[in-house]
Amino acid sequence: MVKESLKDIVFVRSDRHDIGYVLRICAIAALGGILFGYDTAVISGAVESLQAYFHLSPVEIGWAVSNVLLGCILGAAGSGWLADRFGRKPTLAVSAALFTGSAIGAALATGFTSFVVYRFIGGVAVGVASSISPMYMSEVSPKDMRGRALYMEQFAIVGGQLLVFIVNYLIARSASEQWLMTVGWRWMLGSEVIPCVIFCIAIFFMPESPRWHVLRGRDHDAMKTLTRISNERHARSVLTEIKDSLEHKVEASALGRAVSSRGARWIIFVGAMVAMLQQLTGVNSMMYYAPLLLGSVSGSVQNALFQTIWIGVASVSGAVLGSWVIDRKGRLPLFRIGSIGMIIGLLIASWALYTQTQGYSALMGMLIYMLLFGLSWGPLTWVLIAEIFPNRIRGVGMSIAVSANWVMNFIVSQLFPMMAQNHRLDALFHGALPMWLFAGFTLLSWWFVERYIPETRGVALEKIESVMLTPKRRRTAAGMAPATPPADGLTDLAGRK
Repeated sequence: MVKESLKDIVFVRSDRHDIGYVLRICAIAALGGILFGYDTAVISGAVESLQAYFHLSPVEIGWAVSNVLLGCILGAAGSGWLADRFGRKPTLAVSAALFTGSAIGAALATGFTSFVVYRFIGGVAVGVASSISPMYMSEVSPKDMRGRALYMEQFAIVGGQLLVFIVNYLIARSASEQWLMTVGWRWMLGSEVIPCVIFCIAIFFMPESPRWHVLRGRDHDAMKTLTRISNERHARSVLTEIKDSLEHKVEASALGRAVSSRGARWIIFVGAMVAMLQQLTGVNSMMYYAPLLLGSVSGSVQNALFQTIWIGVASVSGAVLGSWVIDRKGRLPLFRIGSIGMIIGLLIASWALYTQTQGYSALMGMLIYMLLFGLSWGPLTWVLIAEIFPNRIRGVGMSIAVSANWVMNFIVSQLFPMMAQNHRLDALFHGALPMWLFAGFTLLSWWFVERYIPETRGVALEKIESVMLTPKRRRTAAGMAPATPPADGLTDLAGRK
């Protein structure tokens, strides 16, 4: 393993990257994130209608929401192989087609079984998009703007969630309960077709990842994209770095397969843990069941759906703020601030539910939680798992980490309504118990990050492995903190700005 220090880094001037081009192609990839957010959150407005229409028990309600997550697990698990075999762009095209078919089928479902099947297909699409979109964005973004580019994924996810909260409210605003139960939920689910079609068309305007081209031996195609991103000199130096990182895998296997294998397993473990801990903070229980949670303190279904919009607004606001500071302050400070704020928000919301305080106290706690989650754990999880894996294991590593995220999402989403609607627990805690558990897991998540996650700001993808495999104490003593990108437009010797 090669160790590097700040004193080994020399900065020289270079032409600027075509930031507009990078942001445009990342924005197309981020449309997968919009559908990710839209598809997973659209169920929130339809939960009570589905329960009445199909006569579902609390366990079946949990299944109606969480079955899609099993599809997510399958999609994420297979996404790495698909992306490495066929490319990032074709794999995203497959997910777009699955999104479209799922939205149409679920909206027209006549039985609970067919509804579950179509939602499962949508889950496969979400699993693929949640893995490949951030992977693609990390591979086309220069290192000093990688954080901002990947924040587009989180912004897209929460933007999709906010959009569907607004759509659900507009559909339900003047509707009767009978209409919502029989027809309204179909309009909510079917509304996803519009962003699906946009995504299907936009994919044709994005290039393939240059790192995938190198993996397939198509250096000429990689050079075309890299040159379009910046300039020919920069493109050649980056191409050399990518090829060297792949050749290093062969050398490492020849010199010490066991050491290399342990290192790869450790990085995958860390990525999977971060992905699972994100779900244990309880965010998707807020997203999927917010109207159900707020129903007891808001007065009506319409009021609960309207208040849910503000949860989406808080999440988007946090993502916007985070995108502005991530490449200035780094990943770890945002994790610290976010974890503390999320715990405070959860405690406020849980107290309002426990005491059955009418008004906006519960909503206020949820808003604080979602604002800080949108600033920290929401986007930073996707940023980290998109950038910590070496090129040689990125497809497999992303698949495992994202699958772990969806497995934990499924467990939490299935158990939450069983706890929230348990008569004995509800009589004792009024829905506050899950919030207390989430606060405890958020504290655990903060400890794990402090203990095992290095700062990755300003580190090239080809250099991250050495940072990940050096314990924090040794890394600090060796001066291996990542380089801070210069403010005056300087670049390193590799030509990366």
